[in-house]
Amino acid sequence: MPGGRTCRWKEPPFGNLSAGRESGDTPDLVRLIILRTGISPPNSCEIPVQAGGPSVFQELASLCWGFALKGDLKSHFQLFRIREDPPVPQVGEQRALDAGRMQMPPGNPLLLSLTLQELLARDVVQVELIPEKKGLFLKHVEYEVSSQRFQSSVYRRYNDFVVFHEMLLQKFPYRMVPALPPKRMLGGLNLLTAQSAYAEADREFIEARRRALKRFINLVARHPPFSEDVVLKLFLSFTGPDVQNKLKESAQYVGDEFVNCKLAARAKDFLPADIQAQFAISRELIRNVYNSFYKLRDRAERMVSRAIDSAADLLVFGKELSTLGSDTTPLPSWAALSSSTWGSLKQALRGLSVEFALLADKAAQQGKQEENDVVEKLNLFLDLLQSYKDLCERHEKGVLHKHQRALHKYSLMKRQVMSAAAHNREPESVEQLESRIVEQESVIQTMELRNYFSLYCLHQETQLVHVYLPLTSHILGAFVNSQIQGHKEMSKVWNDLQPKLRCLFAGPHGSPPPQDGLPPH
Repeated sequence: MPGGRTCRWKEPPFGNLSAGRESGDTPDLVRLIILRTGISPPNSCEIPVQAGGPSVFQELASLCWGFALKGDLKSHFQLFRIREDPPVPQVGEQRALDAGRMQMPPGNPLLLSLTLQELLARDVVQVELIPEKKGLFLKHVEYEVSSQRFQSSVYRRYNDFVVFHEMLLQKFPYRMVPALPPKRMLGGLNLLTAQSAYAEADREFIEARRRALKRFINLVARHPPFSEDVVLKLFLSFTGPDVQNKLKESAQYVGDEFVNCKLAARAKDFLPADIQAQFAISRELIRNVYNSFYKLRDRAERMVSRAIDSAADLLVFGKELSTLGSDTTPLPSWAALSSSTWGSLKQALRGLSVEFALLADKAAQQGKQEENDVVEKLNLFLDLLQSYKDLCERHEKGVLHKHQRALHKYSLMKRQVMSAAAHNREPESVEQLESRIVEQESVIQTMELRNYFSLYCLHQETQLVHVYLPLTSHILGAFVNSQIQGHKEMSKVWNDLQPKLRCLFAGPHGSPPPQDGLPPH
């Protein structure tokens, strides 16, 4: 409620309006009461009631409070006097209610009409490591986060990402919130590890974490609900001194997506009848896709590793040829090879190191390109799929589990009432139990609505995963192009190297070697 005030209009212990009705009937009853009183609802009727669910009395309490704020005391007291029995719609009123019920937003809000290109074009966020300026060992690492959409560049620490992640889970518990990378190296290094090895491992970990944070913030910035939320804008554009408190303040007293979404109470109306079966099939499909992409990523990483190892081997190979060509040890007098020939051979060997260094550079470039265009895109998609799996677990262990616990508690209360009535206990104790049952019915109704809204969001998140599926063609295209370009460039260097090999094995009169590249007998 506005100003942090709560509505003091209690539901009566008996004659609960929401008992025995479908969850979608609440708006109809509220409209019927408004129709009977002949009042016009204020704009403030859209204010959500934080602590409760969309029961009839909470909806009317919200309206009642809105009239009081506007100074319309007549309408305020008209609603306030409605206590016990819900009105029964007459013929004309039923037509009015049906007309109001048919006023749905254009199109089905459950369906997403997005393409991969539109999704990727929402924003491109860069996350770069800020160069160290505080000595050899830093207390923390900072990142420069730049957004194309907001035309902003801000500095963020890892803990800023953590608070941002917490606010997303708090506001969007039924959406795919990607996981953050670990803060520290898992396992660590033992004390006997050399300092240089530890520093190298630390650098590799920081770079891997930077890449993971970049994937995280890009998935969030392109997610339809997240991209329109103030928390994202604050994280990407706020330049003040304490972004963590600013993020927490923006999410305070706001409530989650269920509380603020106008369609939350009607989510069931948009779901297909076989939503549970569809959910099970989609979950199995995405599990299989995840397993396949995990293996693809593993093989792509191994190919990148081989390319980098090949680059290192080529570089060492060329250096050894250069070392051999720079040897100044004189030939013995009985050597069959003349000193001039040996000198020419050493000079040619020294020249080969340039081509092998170029080959090493081309192989390293190919490995780096495949790491950026193939492995990172595979990791991006895997992060998305993992967030979907996490969401499914939250749905089952969160909403469904709470709903089942509420039903169990309700059943226990019913048994207590029956037991109290059978033993002729005092009326006050029976009345207290019945009042608690009414309260538990409201909790169960809210849990049911949250369950349907969770399925509603899951359906949309499943569609979002499917929108990302064409990313597979982008990844394969990048891999094929990298292989073609890499082999083409390296083939050119190898072809340029071949004439030097012929000169290397030329005879004393300049005769070329045979086609097999071996010197003549």
